[in-house]
Order: sequence, then C-alpha cells, then structure tokens
Amino acid sequence: MEWSDRHCRYLWRLISRHAVLYTEMVTTGALLHADPERFLRYNPSEHPLALQLGGSNPADLATCSKMAEDWGYDEVNLNCGCPSDRVQNGMIGAILMAHPEKVADCIKAMQDAVSIDVTVKHRIGIDDMEDYPGMAHFVETIAKTGCKTFIVHARKAWLQGLSPKENREVPPLRYDMVHQLKREFPELEIVINGGLHTLEQCEEQVTGLDGVMVGREAYSNPYLLAEVDKRFYHDEHPIPSRQEIASQFVAYCQEQMNEGQLLKYMTRHVLGLFQGLPGARRFRRHISENAHKQDASIAVLEDAISLVNF
Repeated sequence: MEWSDRHCRYLWRLISRHAVLYTEMVTTGALLHADPERFLRYNPSEHPLALQLGGSNPADLATCSKMAEDWGYDEVNLNCGCPSDRVQNGMIGAILMAHPEKVADCIKAMQDAVSIDVTVKHRIGIDDMEDYPGMAHFVETIAKTGCKTFIVHARKAWLQGLSPKENREVPPLRYDMVHQLKREFPELEIVINGGLHTLEQCEEQVTGLDGVMVGREAYSNPYLLAEVDKRFYHDEHPIPSRQEIASQFVAYCQEQMNEGQLLKYMTRHVLGLFQGLPGARRFRRHISENAHKQDASIAVLEDAISLVNF
C-alpha cells in the first residue's frame, strides 16, 4: 500500500496485519535540510514498512537510505513515477525514466550504503518514449545493479501537456505491458499498480506477477483492506469489524493528541472508513465541520462514530 503519512499508515495496519506499507515520497532535500524525525517517525506496528525517496543525486540518496535503515525501515524505494512539475524541475520522479543509467548509478549508491532492500517504482513510459522497449531497457539497465523489485504504475506519464491529476486518470492503463515485463524478466519481482479498485481486480492482475500495490482506493476506502490478509496471505485471524478499527483508532488519536498532535491531521485519513454504511455521510460531515477547530477534542471523533449505523 502506498501514499500515506504515519497516521494513515497506522489506520491501514489496524485493518491489515501483513500488507507492506509505503510512505508518501520524501525528497532527499527534505531529509537532509529539515528535521528528519518529521518525515521518518512511525509507529512500530507499521512494519513491514518502506521509505520512498525522491531524488537523483547518488550521494544524497545513499545518505538518506542509510538514514532509513538506521531508523528501522525494512526497504527503501526510489520514485521514478511521480509526474508533477515540481519534481521534474528537480530531476525527480517520472522524468528519471529518460535517464536509466543515472537511475542505475543512484540505485548502486543506495545498495552500497545499506543492507535492506532497495527497490524502484516507475511508469510504463513517459512522453514519446517508445513504450514497451523503452520500459524494458529502463528495467534491464537498473537490474544489472542487482536490484530485483520493480513496482510498475501501468500508465504512461505525459510530462508535457497533462497535469499530475490528469496523469493519474487520462493515459490508458496497459496492464498487458506489466505482464509482458514479467514474462521477459522472470527472475525479477514485478509488482503492478494503477487503477485497481477492488480485491477481485487485484486477484486477477496478480496472477503471473509477484504483487499488487494499491494507493488511492485504499485511502478513500480503507476497509477494502479488511480481507487482504485472508485472500493474499492466508491468515485465518478474524477480520476486524469497522467498529473495532474505529475504537482502536480513537485510542491512537488520543495518544497522539497527548503528545501535541492536532485532531484534524488524523481524522482526515479516516473519512472513508464507513463508506457504504448508513450514517457514513453524517460521520464525514461531523468531522469536516468540527475536527479543524483549535479546541477540537477526541469527543469530535467519538461523536462522529456514534452517527454511524453498524
């Protein structure tokens, strides 16, 4: 699972015991020139946990990878898929797909700095790159460093002419290209990402591949993850109810507020927990209208939960 801050990841871990969680992308500049704890702090229950980095300077990426290992992360991932203008200008994200040798240098530096896994997340291509051959060359070049895991967002990124939001929706999904990549490089671990909204879709796409990554759908509908452990990890523990999850999240929020966190930074991640249940709209409205207030207490979340008909 990807695209999350620590409060969101904690919620996801309450729902799924086994899924690998990824941080939202953190640039090397942010880690090197700001307070690292702000970006690296996490709850021990979040393991297995990966830190996703944005950058293109091998030395900086190596330093930040070592920071991730020292903080106890299980994996460090280089983002070669983000299409935003801001990261393009900094030679970060999807634009790196046009520079596979540079990415290979970065990955090698990261590997030399740590003993944890170093992985790559990328698109199937960018702009006028020759789709499959271009992606295959990108992967093959990096794989020569010993990198084994590639998480592939099955959309091309158009860096000229489309906004970051449009790049998540407009370019057509090409799952077939990801499956072709696995057939051509069977020794690599290939994980598919993009446009997956149901566990049925995940089961269909994971056939022949090594894994599935879900991002936006898990954020907007976190209870989607409730059956992940049973379906994909063969875990026979009882599936937690939404009420149980909400109760544990309330306790977590109170702990965080005791440390000075504001309620609004945590409740925004739980808005979709009751999607489809009677009272879900009332739950969301109550949080939206009250959690942002300076004096908001844990009662705001408790009262919102009481509006849901379980």
